[in-house]
Amino acid sequence: MRVALVLAGDIESESGGFYYDRRLRDRLRERGHAVEVVSLPRGSYRRRLAPNLRARRLADRLTGFDVVVEDGLAHPSVLCVNRRLDAPTVALVHMIAWRARAAAGAARGAASGVERVRSAVERRAIAAVERRFLRGVDGAVYNAETTRRDATGLGGPDRIVVAPPAGDRFEPVVSESEIRERARSGPLEVTFLGNVVPRKGLDALVDGLARLDPCEVDWRLTVVGDRTVAPAHAEAVADAVAAAGIADRVSFAGRLDDEAVAARLRESHALAVPSRYEPFGMAYLEAMGFGCVPVATTAGGAGEFVRDGESGILVPPDDPGAVSRAVRDLDDRDRLAETGVAARRDYESRPGWPETLDRVVDFLAATVRGTETRGDAA
Repeated sequence: MRVALVLAGDIESESGGFYYDRRLRDRLRERGHAVEVVSLPRGSYRRRLAPNLRARRLADRLTGFDVVVEDGLAHPSVLCVNRRLDAPTVALVHMIAWRARAAAGAARGAASGVERVRSAVERRAIAAVERRFLRGVDGAVYNAETTRRDATGLGGPDRIVVAPPAGDRFEPVVSESEIRERARSGPLEVTFLGNVVPRKGLDALVDGLARLDPCEVDWRLTVVGDRTVAPAHAEAVADAVAAAGIADRVSFAGRLDDEAVAARLRESHALAVPSRYEPFGMAYLEAMGFGCVPVATTAGGAGEFVRDGESGILVPPDDPGAVSRAVRDLDDRDRLAETGVAARRDYESRPGWPETLDRVVDFLAATVRGTETRGDAA
């Protein structure tokens, strides 16, 4: 197959979605298919709509392929393009955009009444654009059942496959005895992993930790992630840490390379990312590979692989009290050990990247064959 992989931004960017895109590109090539990456503008939603003004030019660029795969983040850019294409189009949906926008707007104290109204109008407009995009593609690849259900509500295509991300990026080797030994060592080491943006819920995590009596729970938090994506939010979180008097327990490590992230997860007892919305949550699964217990959100797809109270703890978004209870429960080192072991076992039961991506490659090939058959019949 000749495959065009269309996305908004640089495929080498750091995020779970772009990592999935890179792995898919590489797997297609490993299986003998030709892949061309087509990068469109990223930035504001308005900027991503701009390529529609030059739809004919972009359509010409996307001719000559057997299938055009479009990362969902690029959906505003291809609305007027897809109907010009002869090749089948397949959406690669990591996240429903209006859900993500709603989650970001739900940050506590984030907006005045006027801003909330404006945000609601923006979400409705995004949902309308996303609905048109999903109704115009020939097939879709979803990263989770939760994403599939949300897309179905927007009128997504009938031809679909659900191919969740794998968690074996780091290929961790850790024994049950090592997990149990770590559980009984030192202060409770908590890690936050992700860009410091409102959707990820670091503010709720800090609030929840600050509520714990330091005489009861001895904890440390390491924040791993880019603080430049939403600098005002990152500054507000840092101010909250200082105001709560917990600066001596919280460290901001910034962005780390894969080796350093793996080392951090290997040392951590828990990965706490109480997001306001997490369509899948690849970081949770990656942490589970180290026997690191995920404190994950109920908003999104984490519940598809984190067994609440058994291999992790699920907390509602914007609920610092639930975060406090989860961390307090994990300070029971026997429970921490058993949950960490269960997390590792659940990780081992999941498919790896080759199995996941082969499902996508086979789906793309079947979509091409199906389109060719319909064309021959016509």
